Amino acid sequence: MSPVALLRTEWRKLVTTRLWWVLALVMLVYLGFTAVVLAASFALATAETAPDLAPADQTLLVLGSLGTAGYVFPLLVGTLLVTSEARHGTFTATFLAEPRRWRVLVAKLAVAVPVGLVLGVAGTLGVSLGLPVLAVLGDGAAVGDPAVVRALVLGVVVTTLWCVLGVALGSVVTNQVAAVVGVLVFTQFVEPVARIALGTVDGAARVASFLPGAAADAVTGASLLGAMTAGSGGPDLLPGWAGALVLLAYGVVLVTVGARTTFRRDVL
Repeated sequence: MSPVALLRTEWRKLVTTRLWWVLALVMLVYLGFTAVVLAASFALATAETAPDLAPADQTLLVLGSLGTAGYVFPLLVGTLLVTSEARHGTFTATFLAEPRRWRVLVAKLAVAVPVGLVLGVAGTLGVSLGLPVLAVLGDGAAVGDPAVVRALVLGVVVTTLWCVLGVALGSVVTNQVAAVVGVLVFTQFVEPVARIALGTVDGAARVASFLPGAAADAVTGASLLGAMTAGSGGPDLLPGWAGALVLLAYGVVLVTVGARTTFRRDVL
C-alpha cells in the first residue's frame, strides 16, 4: 500500500466515527467552564483570600487550565486510535493490507497531528472563555502580553503533541480498557498529586518537572499546578526547550517499545 493510501485509510478510520468530535466538544465545554470559574475566582477574590497577581499572571493561570485539566482529551483520542483496532480485531486486516507494520504506526502518528490541532483549537477556545471574565470583573485579561500570546499558540502545539503521545502509548498498551483507565488515573490523580506533593519538598520539585504534564507546562509557560506550589512564576518548571525535549523523549521511548513489542506480535 502506498504511503498516501495508508494515510487516507487511517484518516477514514478516525473521521468516520463520532469519537474525535464528541471529545473535542466535551473538551471545549469542560475547559470553558473551568476557565470561567477560575477567572471569576481571581476577579472576585480579595487581598485576604488570594495573592495579589498581575493581570498577565492571572491570565496565564487561567490558560494553564488547558494543561492541567485538558491534556487528558488528546491523550485519550491518540490512545484510542490504536486500541480501538485491538479491541475490534481489525489489526489483522490492516496488516494484511500493509505488511510493513512500522508504516502503520507511522501513519497513525501522522493522523494524530491534524486531530491534535483540532483538539488544541477547541481547548484553547475553551480556556479563552475565561478571558472576558477577567476583562469585565477583574483587572484585565492582558491579551496583548507576549507571554499570554505565547501560551495561546503553544497550547495548540502541546495539545497536538499529547495526541501523538497518545498513539505512542496505545502502541504499548493495546488493551483499550487498561489504556483508558490508566490515562484517566494518571492524568487526573497520579501526576497532579505527585506534582503537588513533590513541590512541597525541598529539592524534589525538580524531579516533578520531568513528569509529562510538567514538561508540557514548561513549553507553554502557563502552569496552574506549578502556581499552587511555587507561585505564578513556577520555578519548578524546566525551560521551554527542555520541556519539549522531555516530551520528545517520552514519545521516542513509547514508540520504540510499541514498535518492538506490540507491532511485532504474530496475532493482535
